[in-house]
Amino acid sequence: MHSIDMLTTLVSYPTVSGTSNAALIDHVEGWLQGLGATTERVAGPFAGSWNLLASLGPVERRGIMLSGHSDVVPVEGQAWTSDPFTLTAKGERLYGRGTADMKGFLACALTAFARAAERQAELAAPLHLAISCEEEVGCVGVRSLLEELQNRPAQPLLCLIGEPTSMRLATGHKGKVAMRVTCRGRASHSALPAQGLNAIHLATDFVAAVRAQQTRIEQEGVRDDAFEVPCSTLHVGTISGGTALNIVPDQCAIALELRTVPGENATALLQRLRDAADAIVAQHAARFPEARIDLDVVNAYPGLDSGDGDWLDFMTAVSGANERIKLAFGTEGGLFDAALDSPVIICGPGSMDQGHKPDEFVTRDQMARCDAMLDRLIERLCSGQIPA
Repeated sequence: MHSIDMLTTLVSYPTVSGTSNAALIDHVEGWLQGLGATTERVAGPFAGSWNLLASLGPVERRGIMLSGHSDVVPVEGQAWTSDPFTLTAKGERLYGRGTADMKGFLACALTAFARAAERQAELAAPLHLAISCEEEVGCVGVRSLLEELQNRPAQPLLCLIGEPTSMRLATGHKGKVAMRVTCRGRASHSALPAQGLNAIHLATDFVAAVRAQQTRIEQEGVRDDAFEVPCSTLHVGTISGGTALNIVPDQCAIALELRTVPGENATALLQRLRDAADAIVAQHAARFPEARIDLDVVNAYPGLDSGDGDWLDFMTAVSGANERIKLAFGTEGGLFDAALDSPVIICGPGSMDQGHKPDEFVTRDQMARCDAMLDRLIERLCSGQIPA
């Protein structure tokens, strides 16, 4: 099967985060088993969400793992010019939800498995495939899969994660901490505002403190010029509070995000934010003992900094890519790096410039380049020409 044919099939499954991916996993697992691959399902965070592991070759040895996520972001509210769940070819471009992020890579990886299966007796080291769920909502699905991999005696020599990099080699990305900030004051009639404590005012004071911390980070924080934004960043995504115009609101909620350059102390940054929150509340504590600003971490994943080494040289030769980059967006790579005794490199077809948008696409050339990279990888696995 050609990788574009496989992509047609994968796109047809509307595996939006928060919905079941079981139908796609059923199809893929059956197809892999038909090739002679061993497979294992690992349950995701809710009923109907699944991760899948597949292997070819001498599994008692350490090999190379390809990895990608099966879920995609929603299409609601986006002005698509074609059905997002039907692959639509227009010249060089292949349109559909997930084509870039990241079913394009999964299609290439699955068809590479078919080619590797024809040479399974030649494989000097195994080829593995990890397909995860619920990546787009904070890399939550892959964690149970990684727990399973940690228990295996032969962990991968290399994890190649196929997020869209335009087939460049990415060696790093920032970590992320998502927080819910809850500001609590005291309600009163808006005609007598001094009798209350406006929680929205507490929230705006806290937002000002967040912006001050961002300025400090830009001036004093860890910098890595390999990133498009070279420092860590704080971002207020949503703010909501109040029930009516004539009521002083007693509660306001903020969604806050911290993205950290590898080497930045996220714990210290969070403590600075909590100290700022406490200082705001202290101004009102005497009159309003119920005043609070609470910061709760709702999700986090680590950054990645693979550095140099034999495996990066290996992937440079296999991919033909000479440019090495670090990604603005997060991936499961930091979690793989933290959980396994395996280097992690990110390389895949397509660009995140097209991801998460209407009329998402990947090009035929990018798919062909990924197919060629995986063919060279299989050749190295068969010849045994891989780093120890």
